[in-house]
Amino acid sequence: MKRGFYTIMAAQFFSSLADNALLVVAIALLIDLHAPAYLTPLLKFVFVLFYVILAPFVGAFADSMPKGRVMFISNTIKITGCGLLFVAMHQHFALAAYAVVGLGAAAYSPAKYGILTELLPPEKLVIANGWIEGLTVASIVLGTVLGGVLITPSVANALLEFDFPFIETGIDNALESGIFLIAIIYAIAALFNLYIPNTGVDHRIPKRNLFFLVHEFSHCVKLLWSDKLGQISLAVTTLFWGAGATLQFIVLKWAEVAMDYPLNQAAQLQGVVALGIAAGAIMAARWISLRQSVTVIPLGIVMGIVVMAMILVTDLWIAIILLMLIGGLAGFFVVPMNALLQHRGHILMGAGHSIAVQNFNENLSILVMLSLYALLILFEVHIYIVIAVFGLFVSVMMTLVRKWHLSNQSKEDSLYLIGARKGR
Repeated sequence: MKRGFYTIMAAQFFSSLADNALLVVAIALLIDLHAPAYLTPLLKFVFVLFYVILAPFVGAFADSMPKGRVMFISNTIKITGCGLLFVAMHQHFALAAYAVVGLGAAAYSPAKYGILTELLPPEKLVIANGWIEGLTVASIVLGTVLGGVLITPSVANALLEFDFPFIETGIDNALESGIFLIAIIYAIAALFNLYIPNTGVDHRIPKRNLFFLVHEFSHCVKLLWSDKLGQISLAVTTLFWGAGATLQFIVLKWAEVAMDYPLNQAAQLQGVVALGIAAGAIMAARWISLRQSVTVIPLGIVMGIVVMAMILVTDLWIAIILLMLIGGLAGFFVVPMNALLQHRGHILMGAGHSIAVQNFNENLSILVMLSLYALLILFEVHIYIVIAVFGLFVSVMMTLVRKWHLSNQSKEDSLYLIGARKGR
């Protein structure tokens, strides 16, 4: 791998570490502000809202300048969101502040993934995605654990006892100290962004007219959904990220009901799922080539079935094994599909535009699935029923996607498109 790839990995690690720690601290902030339970999944809703709203524009923004500069600007926006959370005194203001962090993340994502297709040849994309996803998941593990640690009373009290000489920080409680430390981690990520190499790709965009960008984006959406391989990989990743975001909150609620865990301990079980994803991602990077990527789709069906087994578990060690298995299956099948989607998107359109289309679909799925989950919580549906419906839904949808791919293949073999270069 080129040296710049490792700088990208470091920047992504610290930015993702802060994202995941901040989610746990933001949940604790809502609890502290006596927000109703259904507002908790809406944190993720407002975070991804800008991914959908700004989808026609962030791809063009990512392609308009060197990707490292885009990532630096995005991390600066995230730091601003942290500052707003720091002064949040009402639950709705806290949601709005967290939405600002989501704005930064929406601008960050097309640059984060788009630079891989600029920097590396197609045959390196699965390996690169394996490393990026593995490291991202490691940051999810450490981030969720860090968030849980930061809201643990003993740790929070120790942080509050620390004073900078001659400096009045204005930090008076555990949540403020946690948000401040997370802002520092975002600043470290921004520092790495400054050292990401310029790949030399032409960053001029044809027009800056908003109506043109919306029209161009809708054309890119149609283009990717019309491609025989693009539509399958996009369907899989869209379903995966919607399900994955919902599973985050399901695990928190399940840990509370089945294990009687408080938030800081339940957050660590989220980290167990992430560890499994990291292991699955690394195995996929070693064993699955780009040309073999579509063969992993059945694992998505199995994952949905395994999720339903959570209903039967009350023992901690069995829970850990089960959550690791769920994560492992998820990581093993999503990394090759993500690489295939990036490859087809790069061939059909610019890297930033391709990732923006991907983010639009994936985050629209997150919005829909989190809204449904929030409604179930609002109507006090038992978490075991939620888990059963969720697992069945994932398995059925993945089965339909597999049949869709087999139907495409029966009409015309599209696998020859894998590994093609742009302009051919």
